[in-house]
Amino acid sequence: MASRQTKPVDEVPRIEVLDESDRNPGVRTVRVIRPEPQNASFFPATLKGLGVTLKHFTKNFFRSRPKGNTDIETLDYPAIPRSGEAFGDVRPDPETRPERFPDYYPDRFRGLHRLMKRDDGRVRCVACMCCPTVCPANCITIIPAETEDASVEKYPAVFEIDELRCVVCGLCVEACPCDAIRMDTGMHAPPVEERGQAIWTKDKMLETKPVHRKRDATSIATQGGVGPDWRDTE
Repeated sequence: MASRQTKPVDEVPRIEVLDESDRNPGVRTVRVIRPEPQNASFFPATLKGLGVTLKHFTKNFFRSRPKGNTDIETLDYPAIPRSGEAFGDVRPDPETRPERFPDYYPDRFRGLHRLMKRDDGRVRCVACMCCPTVCPANCITIIPAETEDASVEKYPAVFEIDELRCVVCGLCVEACPCDAIRMDTGMHAPPVEERGQAIWTKDKMLETKPVHRKRDATSIATQGGVGPDWRDTE
């Protein structure tokens, strides 16, 4: 016995045959099957959807957002600051005002670039040109120069990054062999009125510090490298 197959919705008959003429089989008496009132009009469904919207609106509007009593995942920025105020402003101490310094972003968030320093305070970059070579946006400009230090062949006389062209891929950080550049500042690129103001210079990147207190501002690289036997030390 063949199983009964259910017709698709589009093939469900909208009429019901009540009687058929004996003389002319083409003449039939039918009854139109009309949909239920709730299915024939969008008005009940519209009222139901507006009710859900009004419910969530009143819940999220009248409750306190900083305390986390709402379902809103977006940030009321800059009314509710992140881990620090905007560039150069005086920031209150996070230890005394922890509610103003919530950590919204994960540790792997890529922010503005910063350059690391050696133990003697000089820039760690040796102008190897790895970062401008790997950069897909060609936003890094380095002009190398010779240094008097015998252990360091070159240093960047000019190190500039056009933050307007940067695609925040992080390849410059991955390609750097000496941990000279990082993107762990936790800061967005500031709005500017002229393109030249968006170019991050070497001095500016050396002065930039992470806004997160839990992030170490010093380099984790070993001065001079760990030597040729680095595989045996792991």
